[in-house]
Amino acid sequence: MKKAWITFFVLLLLGAGTWAYLSYADRPAPTPAVDDVTAADAKQQSNLVDQEDLRIMQTRATLMSAIARGGPNAQRARQPHISSSANGQTLVLPSRREPYRVADLEKLGGEYFQKQNDGSYILGINLFVGPNAKLVLQNATGPLVIRMRSEPGSFATIVGFGASIRINGSPQNPVRLTSWDPNINTADSRVNDGRAYVRVIGGELRMSHAQVEYLGFWSGSTGGLSLTGSDRTTLDADLTPAPPLTDEKVLLPGGALVPRMGDDDQVVIHDGKGLKRVAYKLPKANLVTGEITETSIKGNAYGIFITASNQTRMANVTVTGSLVDGVLLHRFARNATIENTTVTGSRGDGFVLSRGTQNVTITGSGAVGNGGNGFTLSGLPLARGPSASGESLQSFGGSSVTSSWSKENKRYGVEIQGGVDLAVQTTEVTGGQTGIVVNKDATGVRVSGNRISGQWSQGIAVRDGVTGAKIVGNIVNNVPTAIYLRNAEAEVTGNTVNQATLHGVSVLGVATGTEVVGNTLGGAGRSALDTDRATGMAAVTTNNVDGWQDTADFWTTVKRIAKPMNLIWFGVILLIVISAIRALGNNGPRVGRRIVDPYERQAVMEERPVWSLTGASAERT
Repeated sequence: MKKAWITFFVLLLLGAGTWAYLSYADRPAPTPAVDDVTAADAKQQSNLVDQEDLRIMQTRATLMSAIARGGPNAQRARQPHISSSANGQTLVLPSRREPYRVADLEKLGGEYFQKQNDGSYILGINLFVGPNAKLVLQNATGPLVIRMRSEPGSFATIVGFGASIRINGSPQNPVRLTSWDPNINTADSRVNDGRAYVRVIGGELRMSHAQVEYLGFWSGSTGGLSLTGSDRTTLDADLTPAPPLTDEKVLLPGGALVPRMGDDDQVVIHDGKGLKRVAYKLPKANLVTGEITETSIKGNAYGIFITASNQTRMANVTVTGSLVDGVLLHRFARNATIENTTVTGSRGDGFVLSRGTQNVTITGSGAVGNGGNGFTLSGLPLARGPSASGESLQSFGGSSVTSSWSKENKRYGVEIQGGVDLAVQTTEVTGGQTGIVVNKDATGVRVSGNRISGQWSQGIAVRDGVTGAKIVGNIVNNVPTAIYLRNAEAEVTGNTVNQATLHGVSVLGVATGTEVVGNTLGGAGRSALDTDRATGMAAVTTNNVDGWQDTADFWTTVKRIAKPMNLIWFGVILLIVISAIRALGNNGPRVGRRIVDPYERQAVMEERPVWSLTGASAERT
């Protein structure tokens, strides 16, 4: 019976230790909710995006081909004209010396661009601004309001291809661009049937003192206000905002690429048999550039979408109520600056620097109340291995978030995914699940000088293969675990923790080379330094834990002590002690009695004379 109780007690301790160990295990972050989109709506919007791409390519190809042929066709193509296709009508504005202005649109658009009684204009046709052309939208005598027709089965667009589009408002006379459904006399809030949008492909966009409202659907390129590179963009694409149509090769009507012959406007291919064949030029991929300042954007699908760009700039911009992300810089967006820009209430993330972006600086900007992360910075490579398009395996980096703020976003304040030399500095992060997250094999990340508070999980989390991270000089207040490392290597120095309720610094898993040095940890919880579950740490020294109150109750203490190895040794020692006690109880004197000589009660052997023993022996013989 005693053996059964001893076995039960040992097993109970082992079970308690195992439960305590597992209770520390990290749980995956929840995925933010995504609005449901029906399959029919998704297919319809996707088809509309394809149709828009086809319409734009056809319009451009027709214009370039007509110019290349020369003669009367070229003369007509060089004049503004309306082009019709299966995907709608488009007012084409070819290159000319003078820019196109509002008065030109009234004259050329006719019934498709009419001034209303309230002074606004309704745009009822697609605008295509051709290579080297310039469109200027401004009004010196009052605000300029352009309502872009957007109703079931039809929507108007403004697209520049290798062109310059300038939307020049002023504090007194802003320019307003909005979708417009004439059936309900208000902006179009439905996206399942498409919606009006503005897009600049190659070339440049300059926008100031503008209001952009309720534009775009489905994809980034049709997302509302988008700047995209032209053709197939690569890491080696060059910035040529208004490219002349010259290249070393041309595309024949049959699809073959051949060396160019002829002048810049007309290309003639001689086949060696006395015949001539006309071809149009195939321009290189070009990056887009631009500047958006003093502008408000409301209710777009994507607030602002930028891809394949160089040296774009945003300053003093507000983005609210985006259906997806607020500001999205997509592949091959590089050398961009974002200043004093605020994104509020997006259903997705506030700011996103996706894979392929490089050297993007976000300064003095805020993300408030978004459905996903406040800021997402990704430096992940475009491919992890062989891919059909042969994408690069290199990581991207050089981007940063500085002196900004992230408040009450539903997921993370700032998330860094992979990359090299990314940084979050002097930024205030409040609320959300986790303040700043660094993950996915990021290298050389700097998280310094930030103020983080009010998260319900962790203040700063570094995990999943991160190396060379520096977590320095941050102030973390009122969180369960202030700084959390898991299977990562980082230098955690000079941080200040106040009012943590679980751990000051917690390190789990493989932490080879990690240093936790010179931090001041204050709070009341299980432990100021939780490093017992980590392996390979380089140093845990000179941390000030005087301000930490250990509030561990009995079971918390049991869980802290009851680690597997501790329990094994405790069980071994316990068994030895119990065995010794039992041995004493069975074979020795009982407790409470005096200790006696074990030979005390044995009788003394009778002494006999030597002669008698000798005589007896002789008789036997």
